[in-house]
Order: sequence, then structure tokens, then C-alpha cells
Amino acid sequence: MTVPLILVVLIAVMYSCGIFLLLERSLTRVLLGFLLLGNATNILLLMAGGPSGRAPVTDGKNFSTEGMNDPLPQALILTAIVITFGISAFLLAMIYRSWRLARADEIQDDTDDVLLAESAASEAELDVEFGEAAGDDDTEFGDEAEDAVEGAPDIDDDGTPAQRARNARKKETGAR
Repeated sequence: MTVPLILVVLIAVMYSCGIFLLLERSLTRVLLGFLLLGNATNILLLMAGGPSGRAPVTDGKNFSTEGMNDPLPQALILTAIVITFGISAFLLAMIYRSWRLARADEIQDDTDDVLLAESAASEAELDVEFGEAAGDDDTEFGDEAEDAVEGAPDIDDDGTPAQRARNARKKETGAR
């Protein structure tokens, strides 16, 4: 079976444009990118089904598989169409709701997420500054393995790695 080169190029262009549009901050562009990805996938599955013009099932008289296409890619295309339709309807509802509430379909940064990311980055910088690595534990299971049992004693009495890092930071800031 030979694959037409134009279909391969078309699929590549549709996938690349779809991924580019998915990475935008506009919900309308995300919807268009998702539709492009869905259609590119349908064409890819159609090409996998075999050459065009063949019947996917027999006529009931001749049970030979000679001259038949594989019916599985056609069933997968129908499933992909339904999934694309459902997700597109959901995205359209999100776009409509966003437009009604904010008169914009641009995705804004959540301030709580930004603050959380900044605090996580600053904690990672403190750990590097004090020479603590993420894998510094007393055993191969780590100190947090003791927390799996409620009320279990801390065997080495030095706390969890997070508690030790906080105590080290308190000592450093208190000493200054």
C-alpha cells in the first residue's frame, strides 16, 4: 500500500498548527487547535485503513478477506469524531461562560498559583543554599515512611526532612 505524500504533508501541517494553537492563551484558539488535531487524527486513521474503494465487510456470500479493508480504523474514526465533538462542546461552553463573565476569552494567571510557584521556588533556593538535597534521608525509605502509621514515634528524634529544613532556616535567620 502506498500512501499519498500530500496526505502525509497535510497531516503534519494540521498537527503542527493544532499544537501551536493549543499553546495559545485564547480559548477560541485552543478550540481551533483541538479541532485541527482531531481532524488530523481522523485522516491518519483513514490512511491506516487501507486503499480507498474497498468494502470494509463482506457481502455474506464470499467470506474471503481478499479485497477488504480493515474495519477497525473506520470504527476508531467514528469514536474519534464523537470524542472530538464532546470536547468541542465542552470548550464552547467554557468559551461562552468566560465571555459572559469577563468579556474576554484570554486565560489569566491565577494569583494563588503564581504565589505558590514563587514560594516553592524560594524554598528550593533555600535548600540549595543550605546544601540540602531532595534525597537526603536517613534510610532508603526516608523519614516520611514513619508517617504512614498514625501516631508512630520518630525513631531518630530529628523530625522529617521538611522539619529539619525549617529548623535550620530558623537557626540561620535567628543567628543573624
